[in-house]
Amino acid sequence: MLITNFWHAGDIEMRDGFSIEELKKRLQNSRYKLTHQRQDVLEVFLNSTGEHLSAEEVHRTLRDKGYDIGLATVYRTLELMCSPEMNILQKMEFGEKRARYELKKIQENGHQHHHLICKGCDKVIEFSEDMLEGLEQKIADQCNFNIIDHQVLFYGYCQECAKKLEN
Repeated sequence: MLITNFWHAGDIEMRDGFSIEELKKRLQNSRYKLTHQRQDVLEVFLNSTGEHLSAEEVHRTLRDKGYDIGLATVYRTLELMCSPEMNILQKMEFGEKRARYELKKIQENGHQHHHLICKGCDKVIEFSEDMLEGLEQKIADQCNFNIIDHQVLFYGYCQECAKKLEN
């Protein structure tokens, strides 16, 4: 069964500065069209609660809702939304040999938030404290390099998994 506009864009509120109208504007500025597939992929993220989703999870979510979309289309759409001209999704690798995506959340200082990854349960915890600005500037000065962003991943154990390891 093919459902062409499953998510009903008018029902989706803007989240993290993004809406379907914002996507449409960015696509048009880059000479792309807002297809139903692109809209539906973005709305999976707008409807999520901040999860870090893989292409397979986005695909499964859409298929479970009855939407007829191929996995290759999901991958192409995710890559487009991560591109510099779209700048809507952030692509991350958490050491599990597959990419995960989330809505790009820009802080006032222009940087992304960072992640704590639990090696016990694969939980991903976000934090926004950016104590690297001084280090970033020092690296930029020493290497004569214009740094536009950075990403930090800390691996360890969440409180629950740390307790299990103690026992």
